[in-house]
Amino acid sequence: MISLLTALYSQAQNTDGKKILVMGDSLSAGYGIELNQGWVELSRIALKQSHPEVTLINASISGETAKGGARRLPLMLKIHQPDILLLELGANDGLRGYPVKSITLELKKMIEQALAQNVQVVILGIQLPPNLGDDYNNAFSGQYEILANEYNLPVLPFLLEGVALTTDWMQGDGLHPNALGQPTIVLNVLEVLVPLL
Repeated sequence: MISLLTALYSQAQNTDGKKILVMGDSLSAGYGIELNQGWVELSRIALKQSHPEVTLINASISGETAKGGARRLPLMLKIHQPDILLLELGANDGLRGYPVKSITLELKKMIEQALAQNVQVVILGIQLPPNLGDDYNNAFSGQYEILANEYNLPVLPFLLEGVALTTDWMQGDGLHPNALGQPTIVLNVLEVLVPLL
């Protein structure tokens, strides 16, 4: 699968040492699988072939909320000085039923913190299980597109597109992809990320 991923992007031109910072939750931290099986590590391997000077840094933490990410981001920006931020947060807030407006405000803080330091932000959107209701779910998932439009940012509307409804690619909790689902997530992310490189 890795050879397939690298082949898909082998024609892309090399970059000049760009740093990519991933700020996410368990979906990006590799919950329930080996660290080297997660989409971030698989993306690192794929990019190493086509973009060898790119550095991919994973600052994701399982259980992270948008508010927690907003608290951590200034230090992460200072330490890593990334060129691109992949922002994948909000799912844990949504699963706890936090008001969408408050989640959006925290995401806005992170976007503005990054943009103030000339960091390109890419929004990796999330959708929630149906048990939270259509009204809440639509407002939650819609916030990512709204933010992308407001700040003119690239957006992946649903990180788990093509994965979440494939039972064999999901863990028993129905929330986290297993190792089989990770390569599809890589393709989803690289489709948005590679043009920026």
